[in-house]
Amino acid sequence: MRHIEAGVLDIAYYETGPAGGPAVMLLHGFPYDIHSYVDVAPQLAAQGCRVIVPYLRGYGPTRFRDVTTPRSGQQGAIGADLIALLDALSIPRAIFAGYDWGGRAACVGAALWPERCGGLVSVNGYLIQDIANAQKPADVAFEVGYWYQWYFQIERGRAGLAANRREIARMLWQQWSPNWRFDDATLERTVEAHDNPDYVDVTIHGYRHRYGLAEGDPCYAEIEHKLAALPVITVPAITLDGEADGVLRATDGSAHAAKFADRRAHRVIPRAGHNLPQEEPEVFASAVMELVKS
Repeated sequence: MRHIEAGVLDIAYYETGPAGGPAVMLLHGFPYDIHSYVDVAPQLAAQGCRVIVPYLRGYGPTRFRDVTTPRSGQQGAIGADLIALLDALSIPRAIFAGYDWGGRAACVGAALWPERCGGLVSVNGYLIQDIANAQKPADVAFEVGYWYQWYFQIERGRAGLAANRREIARMLWQQWSPNWRFDDATLERTVEAHDNPDYVDVTIHGYRHRYGLAEGDPCYAEIEHKLAALPVITVPAITLDGEADGVLRATDGSAHAAKFADRRAHRVIPRAGHNLPQEEPEVFASAVMELVKS
C-alpha cells in the first residue's frame, strides 16, 4: 500500500503494472473498497497498464490532512480528489473506470477535465447527479430499493451506520447483487475499510447533499455549479449495466445516450449485479483495455 498527499487528502492507494504504461484509475463505490478490483487490476497490469486503485475519502487508510476540512461526500469533492491524485502522481492523462461513487467520480472527472481523461468506463452510465430535480419521486419499485438513502437522511440513520456498518454492507451487497455468492472472508476483507474515522460522516453527507438536504463544502462551489448543467461527457466511453443490478435497473442505454458524445458501446452483462468489476472482472478489464488500445 502506498500513500501520497493529494489536495485535501493523504490518499492510500494500490499500484501495479509498469510505471511507463498507460495509466488506469480504478474507483470503487459504497459500501465497498479497493478489493472490488482484486481480479481486474492484475489483468490490466499483465497487459502493460499502470494501474492505480485508491481508497476514496472516508475509506481504509485514506485520511484528511487537516482536521478542520469538512467531511464532504458530495460529487464535486470526489471528482476533485481524482484530479488531485493525478496531479500528485504527475500523471497527465488516464483511463477513468468505476461504479457507484467511484463511477460518479470518474464521470465528473471526464466531464469537467476531459484533457486528463483518455477514456471512461462507467457502470450504470451517466452518474452526475441532477440535484436540482432530486426531489421528484421515481417509480415506487425504485423508491423502495433506496431505503438506505432515506434512512441516512435522519440522525437515526447516522447512528445506525456507525453501529452497524458491517451489517448494512452485507444487506446491501445481497440486495444489489443477488447472484453474487460472496463469503464472509470477502465481506470482512472489505468492511475493514469502513472503520475509517470519516466513513460515516462522508457517507451521510454524500447522501444528504445529493438531495439538496445538506450544504456543500464552499471550496467545491464552482465545480458544483458546472455539474448542475449536467455537462456532456466528450471522451471515448463504454457503459456497462449488470442485468441483475439491484440499485439501477439495466437498460438499453438510450436514456443517457445524449450525455455521451463518443460512446463506443453500451453492454448489459448477464446475471451481474451492482459490483460489476468484482463479479465479472474479465468483462470489466476487457472494456478498459478497449479504450486503452483505442
